[in-house]
Amino acid sequence: MSDKNKISFKEINQLAIPAIIAGIAEPLISLTDIAIIGNVDKNPVEALAAAGIVGSFLSAIIWIVAQTKTAISAIVSQHLGANRIHAVKTLVPQAIAFNFLFSLFIYFITAWLAKEIFSLYNAQGLILEYTQEYYKIRAIGYPLTLVTFAIFGVFRGLQNTLWAMKCSLVGAGVNIVLDYALVYGIDGLIPAMHLKGAGIASVIAQLVMLIMALYFFFVKTPFHLKLSFKINPQMKKLLLLSVNLFIRTAALNFAIYLANAYATDYGKNYIAAQSILMNIWLFFSFFIDGYANAGNAISGRLLGAKDYKRLWLLSVDICKYAIIISLILIVACGIFYTQIGVLFNKETAVLALFSSVFWIVLIMQPVNAIAFMFDGIFKGLGEAKYLRNVLLAATFVGFTPTLFVFDYFGLKLYAIWIAFFVWMLVRSSALVIKFRRKYVNTD
Repeated sequence: MSDKNKISFKEINQLAIPAIIAGIAEPLISLTDIAIIGNVDKNPVEALAAAGIVGSFLSAIIWIVAQTKTAISAIVSQHLGANRIHAVKTLVPQAIAFNFLFSLFIYFITAWLAKEIFSLYNAQGLILEYTQEYYKIRAIGYPLTLVTFAIFGVFRGLQNTLWAMKCSLVGAGVNIVLDYALVYGIDGLIPAMHLKGAGIASVIAQLVMLIMALYFFFVKTPFHLKLSFKINPQMKKLLLLSVNLFIRTAALNFAIYLANAYATDYGKNYIAAQSILMNIWLFFSFFIDGYANAGNAISGRLLGAKDYKRLWLLSVDICKYAIIISLILIVACGIFYTQIGVLFNKETAVLALFSSVFWIVLIMQPVNAIAFMFDGIFKGLGEAKYLRNVLLAATFVGFTPTLFVFDYFGLKLYAIWIAFFVWMLVRSSALVIKFRRKYVNTD
């Protein structure tokens, strides 16, 4: 296969680089919250633990219900490749409306059950009190975030990640400025609000992102928000894709929930260290995921055009680029290994736990890169059922037994991160094997 068949480096990066920047904006908001909250004067360890628990639960919910974004992207990109974009013009507003209504349902249920939910994370006392207070504010942002994500899915399906990048960058900037102002306060102007301030800052940032996303949607795309009461024929496919991705992401988040529940049970210093480790891991994941988003958009288009040769070459190239990114992250974090933890907390016990385990997070990054790349490609190909099965196997055959065994031997945070490493190994190997069998050498 000659180079003329390949998707160019420029074309991949036109999608990947804005997607990287857009992708890291969301975890950057959480990292900013963690860093600022972890350095408050009043109960910093308890506040950090609460922010970490709430952040993990929010990510879990958003990842599960925002899978319609991926489904929309896959369907739009496939119709774009087949020159049939007109066939999904009524689907887009229906999918956005579905996201909005579903997010309202989730907000009211989870806000009402906040105490019971965070008790399941083994949160008690002041930590439980903080989690409820912080979550009830952050959860207001569900409708804002899920509608924004649905619109971002449309952008990606149209092979454009630049608009989402602009929205996310502005949102992250607004969040950082407001975090400092509202958490610490400004003398004579704004009282210090502690965790409440971080929650309010996040919601305002999400509102700004939605307003910008709507602007690009109306001005730059061929779609509209006028609802048709005649259900689009592609709605069934979108919902089936979404349901399989819901189940997949629920399994993914069960692993994250289990990790945080165990860490909380070990003690407040452990969950504080785990909060830092998990948020850095998520930041890396979203960073590397930019190339997965490019693979998601382009693979759907190539499938629509039945161009399997270029699809295979695409998978090789984006894996190569993502592994390079992961190695750069490893080297950078290796150089500043001891300084990174201090950004988030000054407690000696928390920093010691963080430093003792952080190396595991680093060495697993190339494996993560391969898993995320093929994850993105399979989403673009509409292979949601296989992705669901892989995550179920990785979580219940890989992660969970590994965590139980190593926890039994008293390895605590080591047990959690060894289990995550096994989890990613199962995911990456299963996806590579399937892709090679199904799409390589396909005429």
